[in-house]
Amino acid sequence: MTSVSPMPAPLEAAEGPVVALLTRHRGLVRQALMLRRTQIGLAAIAALVGLALIGPLFAPHSATEFVGSPFSGPSGAAPFGTDTLGRDVLSRFLDGGRKILTIAFAGTALGIAVGTALGLICGYSKRVVDDIAMRLVDLLMAFPGIVLALLLLTIGGAQDWVLIGVVALSFMPHTSRVVRSSTMQLRDADFVLYAQGTGTPAWRILFQEILPNIAGPLTVEFGLRLTQSIGTIAGLDYLGLGAQPPTADWGLMVQENQGGLISAPWSVLLPIIAIAALAIGVNLVTDGIAQASAGIDRTFDP
Repeated sequence: MTSVSPMPAPLEAAEGPVVALLTRHRGLVRQALMLRRTQIGLAAIAALVGLALIGPLFAPHSATEFVGSPFSGPSGAAPFGTDTLGRDVLSRFLDGGRKILTIAFAGTALGIAVGTALGLICGYSKRVVDDIAMRLVDLLMAFPGIVLALLLLTIGGAQDWVLIGVVALSFMPHTSRVVRSSTMQLRDADFVLYAQGTGTPAWRILFQEILPNIAGPLTVEFGLRLTQSIGTIAGLDYLGLGAQPPTADWGLMVQENQGGLISAPWSVLLPIIAIAALAIGVNLVTDGIAQASAGIDRTFDP
């Protein structure tokens, strides 16, 4: 009589954690989207990102076109008045969001990626690699952010790739510390020990077993660093270390037009409102994910 072979033990043992992990992530997204703060934050982010992407298509004038006298009030040609050189404030505002968003997002993504890889390796390793790498991270964290930015910008100039590197290098040490701590808490978990026992390579354990289980804290970390990146880039632009004239940029607009705050307030208020709304939107989404993650953790705790 033919007998049916039982399912192999490794697959049987691995099926439960995989299903639970997928259920956990779907639940995290669903719970976060149900929160009002997440919905408001996503709406603000979508509106401002859409404005930055397609806004230039609806600009009434070129961002560098002179349409009136400096700091003139709202008119038919310039609905929000003109800036310090007589250019249309609305046109420059619609054209000034892409650069700051692109650099902030790219720098944050690069810093999070490098910091995550370093944190996973250091947290999983029990050798001297962890000590050496973390001491170098501590050295980077000891440098004030503005000093590090000035150093890199002096060497490389105010170019986009340098600004991306400034943002990435500023936040990478903090991310690596967060990921390292989370990895150390998981490296002795049963599912990690099981993967080690079956001969799974270390890199697969890191990126297929540990990384998915710290996705919640890592998402919150990305949101926090993105908010700081937006402020950092806007601050560098304001100090004249980022975008250079005649580039249309929200941070640069504040710096150029601060002298006309009384006579032409929209030239300063529009970019400030946009930067603040974007930062608040990202914070609301991050807070929603953190709150949902805490609820999911309580649900999955035995």
